[in-house]
Amino acid sequence: MITTYSKSLALSVFCLLSMFCVSCEKDWEDPVNVPYGNNSITEDNIITIAELKAQYPNVFAATDANKQITEDIKIRGRVTGNDIGSNLYKQFSLQDETGGLIVAVNQSGLSGFLALGQEIIIDLKDLYIGGYRKQPEIGQPYNGSSIGRMNKDIFQKHFKIVGTPDPSKVAPIEFDEKMNKDENCGKLVIIRNVTFTDANGTNSFAPGDGSASVVGGCVNRNIKINDEKSSVVIRTSTYARFAAVPLPYDNVNKRPKKCNITGIATRYASGSNDTWQILIRQESDIEVLE
Repeated sequence: MITTYSKSLALSVFCLLSMFCVSCEKDWEDPVNVPYGNNSITEDNIITIAELKAQYPNVFAATDANKQITEDIKIRGRVTGNDIGSNLYKQFSLQDETGGLIVAVNQSGLSGFLALGQEIIIDLKDLYIGGYRKQPEIGQPYNGSSIGRMNKDIFQKHFKIVGTPDPSKVAPIEFDEKMNKDENCGKLVIIRNVTFTDANGTNSFAPGDGSASVVGGCVNRNIKINDEKSSVVIRTSTYARFAAVPLPYDNVNKRPKKCNITGIATRYASGSNDTWQILIRQESDIEVLE
């Protein structure tokens, strides 16, 4: 026979177990520190990318230059391109509402923890900035006055992951060949109505068989925009996952196909030349229109 006392005891035990389970569930859902980067970086002294460029105009505007940051300043932005397509090699592009730049790190697999749309804070104190052929970069001194990749251990101490990746926060701007390079280099762009002048049904983006000129492990492909000759080039590594993909071509009508190209608009200045070089991130950035 179950007594009133037994019922009360059972009810008390049940309530205690319920409270324990709820407590366990809450503990399980508590956030933990991200295993990448430096979680102790604070969110003070943050400046925009445009402010950073304005603060060091002679460094970024030089053909090749670098400078170590001694001030306690940080930048905050979202990843717009990484090495998932193997065309941005040991580097990623970062952008905020004011501008973009390249972060060069001597590490493979950056896309594993720096996905498209991931927001991060970079503590610039003691890091180096520079203009590689006038393309703003964060990295380490290379070959004297130039800028190159920083050591991966240094990078891990100087960045903090904020929240989770949100690709919807990363949208390309409409590309205009005449737009200001200082303000827009390093940004994610989309170029519409592109045709490749080398497209013939056989030529690919970056062949390594000697059929195209390879400089620095990359192939530059000339394009037309709206059927007009352009100085813009599409630069692709011979190790890119889409390197062997044929340039868009209509085999029936024997002419290049029009397409939209999304990529990172970098610049390359040498002598009197100052050229837009578009880095496609992965094959899905190539939208064939016909």
